[in-house]
Amino acid sequence: MRTKFLFLFLIISTLFSCGVVFNNDSIEYREEMRSFVQEISEYAKNQDPGFAVIPQNGHPLLLKNGNIATDYLNAVDGLAQESLFFGYSNDDQPTPATETNQLLRLLNIGKEAGKTILVTDYCSTPFKVTNSYNQNSALGYLSFAAPDRNLTEIPDQPNPIPGVNDEQISNLSEAHNFLYLLNKSEFDSRSGFIKSVQNTNYDIIVMDAFYGSRMFTPSEIEQLRQKKNGGERMVISYMSIGEAEDYRYYWQDGWSTGNPEWLVQENPNWEGNFKVMYWHPEWKSIIYGNEDSYLQKILNAGFDGVYLDIIDGFEFFE
Repeated sequence: MRTKFLFLFLIISTLFSCGVVFNNDSIEYREEMRSFVQEISEYAKNQDPGFAVIPQNGHPLLLKNGNIATDYLNAVDGLAQESLFFGYSNDDQPTPATETNQLLRLLNIGKEAGKTILVTDYCSTPFKVTNSYNQNSALGYLSFAAPDRNLTEIPDQPNPIPGVNDEQISNLSEAHNFLYLLNKSEFDSRSGFIKSVQNTNYDIIVMDAFYGSRMFTPSEIEQLRQKKNGGERMVISYMSIGEAEDYRYYWQDGWSTGNPEWLVQENPNWEGNFKVMYWHPEWKSIIYGNEDSYLQKILNAGFDGVYLDIIDGFEFFE
């Protein structure tokens, strides 16, 4: 019995030291994430009223006690969803209908409120790519069929891209399509990346604000804004707010799980990404509210909006 007790004690101690056990009834995890997104939106829109705020995934936040969370919905301009029709479990595999239907119920709350819906399906088989675009189009959603979950490439299908146009896109509601391109490993240079994007006619590009350790400049953002056919696109920056990334400018030497206290646990599926207590003031100050904050850097660079990731971080704590 004593051996069993000691073994159990060691397990519990280890879990606590790794930041795995929480069960803090005093924290409303969903409400904390809603507030975080609303604060980000308010901060950005005070400087640029047209700045688009788009949370990716985590759309149960749209409902609060069975009712629509109006303040949260009003704070965002669009809703982004991964794997609505393809890629929920594995790339190029159909998402189970039960999952799709649950997601549609939430996404349509945003659609009915006039929010732009952006869907990224992970598929590469030509039939499935076409199927993804057709299903999303029928629902009035913008969609992108990503051939690689790491978002490394500009796909060559379909050609031409659905909804291609030479318009000047300055608002999400004006867009007909989008490109999601985060990882620049397939591009041999910064200028090569810019030229490759300029050679497309997507209405929106969602991208990382950095190439390597250097952020894109306002003049480079202006170059990226130019479509091949003479139109202009929106340039949206990705920003993770539910995980800290050890390759970002804010990461400090010596940081590890539990140091600082809000750094919780490394994501086993994404090396270098760490779950955070996203409600913690120190983490929030990294994301917004001062000149060195992530969001302020994005605003200063001239991006047209922000694509917020790990919104579903509340699920980890629940």
